[in-house]
Amino acid sequence: MLEDAVDRASTRPTGTHRLPPPPSALRGRIVVAAVAVGAFAAAGAGQTLQALGSGPEAPADEVTPLANAAADGAAAFGVGGTGPASPQVLPVAKTVDPAAEAQKLTKSARITEDREAAEAEAKRPKYARPANGDFTSGFGGRWGEMHYGIDIAGPIGTPILSAADGVVIEAGQASGFGLWVKVEHPDGTVTVYGHVDTYSVRKGQVVQAGEQIARMGNRGFSTGPHLHFEVWNPAGKKINPLDWLNSRGITV
Repeated sequence: MLEDAVDRASTRPTGTHRLPPPPSALRGRIVVAAVAVGAFAAAGAGQTLQALGSGPEAPADEVTPLANAAADGAAAFGVGGTGPASPQVLPVAKTVDPAAEAQKLTKSARITEDREAAEAEAKRPKYARPANGDFTSGFGGRWGEMHYGIDIAGPIGTPILSAADGVVIEAGQASGFGLWVKVEHPDGTVTVYGHVDTYSVRKGQVVQAGEQIARMGNRGFSTGPHLHFEVWNPAGKKINPLDWLNSRGITV
C-alpha cells in the first residue's frame, strides 16, 4: 500500500495548484513602487538624523537618500513636485482723478441743460396776441381818415406782449401815440404798440413772442384806454394786422 501511495504521488500532475507568474509589465510597476517606498523611508530617516543634530557630517561613503523631501517622493509618482507655480492674479486698485470726474459731471449736466433748453424752445409759441381785451376798431378808413392798425380796448395797466420774437428798435415818446414801442422781427417786419401807459423794455433789447413789453394806456390822441397795434412789412408798408396775425394762428 505504501508503494501504491508513492506511485500515485509520483504520477500526480505538477503545478496544478501554483499561481502563474505575474506579467512583465506588472513586475515593472511593482519594482517602481518598491523603489519609491524605499525613497520615502530613506527621506524620513534622513530628516530624523538631521533634526537630532548629533555628530559630524555624514562620511563620504554614507548612502545618500534618493528623496530629500516628501515633495520629491511625490514627484516620483508624477504628482506635486517643486515646479514653477501658476501666476497669481492680483487685484489692481483703479485710481480716480477727482478733477476729471468733476469735469465729466459738469459736461453731462451741460448736455442735459442744452437738451432741455432745446426742447423748451421747440415747444414755446412763436407768435402771440398782443393784448387781451375787446376788439373795437379794424384796419381801414375811419372818420374820413385811414386807420392803419387795429384797436384792442381794456383797463389801464393791461399787459401788452410782443407779437413775435424780435429786437426793440424804439421805446419812448411818439407823436399822436403819447408813448409807443416798436419791435423789429427776424424777417424785417416791424410791429407797433401805441398809446401805452408804461413800457418795460429798452432800445436794442431782444424779446420773445408773448413777452411783456408795456402796459395799456390812454396817452396821445385816444378816446379811451386801448392798444393801437400796427404791422409794417419789410418794405415799410403798413398792412392789415388781422391778416398778419391770422396767418400765424392768432385770433383777436
